[in-house]
Amino acid sequence: MSSVVEQTADRPVTPTRSRHRAAAVVQGVLIGLGLVLLVGGFAVIAVGYRPYNIPSGSMSPTLEVGDTVLARKTDGGSVGRGDVVVFRDQAWGGELMVKRVVAVGGDTVASAEDGRGLTVNGTPVAEPYLAVQGPQGAAFSVTVPQGRLFLLGDNRMVSLDSRTHLAVDGGTVAADAVEARVETTVMPFGRMGRFSRTTAFDGLAGPRAAQPGPLVPAAVATVGGAALIVVTSAVGGVAGLARRLRRGRAS
Repeated sequence: MSSVVEQTADRPVTPTRSRHRAAAVVQGVLIGLGLVLLVGGFAVIAVGYRPYNIPSGSMSPTLEVGDTVLARKTDGGSVGRGDVVVFRDQAWGGELMVKRVVAVGGDTVASAEDGRGLTVNGTPVAEPYLAVQGPQGAAFSVTVPQGRLFLLGDNRMVSLDSRTHLAVDGGTVAADAVEARVETTVMPFGRMGRFSRTTAFDGLAGPRAAQPGPLVPAAVATVGGAALIVVTSAVGGVAGLARRLRRGRAS
């Protein structure tokens, strides 16, 4: 008794099937790219930045009570004049505070009561970010020790800052007490936006306010990656549904 071997030929690959396979490959590549952008951008923000809430009006109008900001983690050695920083100093009560650096180690910072404003190393500094222009309180003059910072609030009339602590180290704070540099406001929605780097201290030699970090590119990558995944998945789903409907009508 002989056996019968049934042979079948491979089904030919039609142009339609080829297009479907190519579309599936493109969809997979786009979703993979979206995942890379989403995860990479989110990782940059999560690792490099930290949110802080603003509890007082001492930095108004730059920062208002209730604002939530994102600050880039940094060490005091990279801080320059004009940077808005988050720091903690036990001599100031040990609480997290947000102020603007106006002088660094080696600077002599001073202010007169007659409204002439702030000077650093004898050079007048125009400060457009202040809540009010004119006299900003009692006169002072401090030479900042190396490795320390002199910090003031933008709302000088209500801010408890280096001027309040002049009796301890001339009101200065150790540079390594700085935890982060504020870069953007994220809440409330109406105040959302990145800080503009101040040029107020650019005429002075030495460290200046830092350029923005990678926050904006990382945020764009995160949002763009998520959008790419959603759109690609939606398009693929619609295309698959259309194919099934066509097959149903054909049968």
